[in-house]
Amino acid sequence: MTDRLRVALLTREYPPEVYGGAGVHVAYLARELAPLVDLTVHCQGADRPNAVAHRPWDLLADANQALQVISTDLSMTAAVGSAQLVHSHTWYANLAGHLAAMLYDIPHVMTMHSLEALRPWKAEQLGGGYALSSWCERVSATAAAAVVAVSEGMRADILTAYPGIPAERIHVIRNGIDTTEYAPDPATWVLDKYGVDPDLKTRPYVLFVGRITRQKGLPVLLRAASGLVPEAQLVLCAGAPDTPELLAEVTGLVDGLRAARSGVLWIPEMLPKPEVIQLLTHAAVFAVPSVYEPLGIVNLEAMACETAVVASRTGGIPEVVADGETGLLVPPGEPAPLAEALNALLRDPDRARAMGQAGRKRAVAEFGWPAIAAQTVALYAKFVNGA
Repeated sequence: MTDRLRVALLTREYPPEVYGGAGVHVAYLARELAPLVDLTVHCQGADRPNAVAHRPWDLLADANQALQVISTDLSMTAAVGSAQLVHSHTWYANLAGHLAAMLYDIPHVMTMHSLEALRPWKAEQLGGGYALSSWCERVSATAAAAVVAVSEGMRADILTAYPGIPAERIHVIRNGIDTTEYAPDPATWVLDKYGVDPDLKTRPYVLFVGRITRQKGLPVLLRAASGLVPEAQLVLCAGAPDTPELLAEVTGLVDGLRAARSGVLWIPEMLPKPEVIQLLTHAAVFAVPSVYEPLGIVNLEAMACETAVVASRTGGIPEVVADGETGLLVPPGEPAPLAEALNALLRDPDRARAMGQAGRKRAVAEFGWPAIAAQTVALYAKFVNGA
């Protein structure tokens, strides 16, 4: 028996099915919460030993993706009746938290990793389902006991997008990074595996890691890359395209680059974490050309691996990347300033190295997961008597 607070953590992504930053966040948060509360994770997808998995109804197999997600939310709601509090992540699970709060009269805390209202390009991916995903987020957020924003920038966006949410109900708890796991890896076998030129002094490389989605701005980087110093390599770890049209656009830009310069490597898959860490370690600079990014865990991952970051000045990124200290910030959506900033660090490896070292110090000092979990449990305690 335990008298610890019973918490149901609701998420689409959970290891081993992790596709983006929200999934990374949930995985580490759950690990740190487990000793502090009586935690049950409810996820979507295949069965796994450390979480309760939920899948869409068979009757909706041919239905819009958003409608299928809503059916998993109903399954989640039915399964969390013993919880004292539910904590949902992303629109995929927000509706389950909202319905559970109504059905069982328990608090619903929801973490907003991004805003559907600020991602209109998702209509390309979801069609009319984008109206459903936006509704799930809006109705859940406006009724939640507490909304967690992953950055101050995100908090401002929430207040603008959902002015009906009282400001005192929005709490900033930033994303974190495991700096024991994400740390410089001097080995080079991953570079050999994917054909990166190992002569990094004469052929440094710019690295991109992310999904092929409008949000991540990969076409902006590809257009900027035509202006990179000739000796630079470009390594793209980019998969999971949102739409066939976006994949075709990226493919065309990559083909055009390859026709004009050497050293353009595209790894069209999501790599295992150890491989990403090694690629981050040896990159001269890590590029984050996002057009929208509430925080961007990838920035922290690069910083923890002692790599300088060139990123868009958007959303919560300026709260992570200290401009001129751990990297350089550029206007989002503009290839020319991005190319200029990347070249500035490619031409000055000593400056890039110093920024990388400063980045790791910042990641260790300010973004540890234990502190984030403690802030989260303190927030729970405000809503559950005796927690």
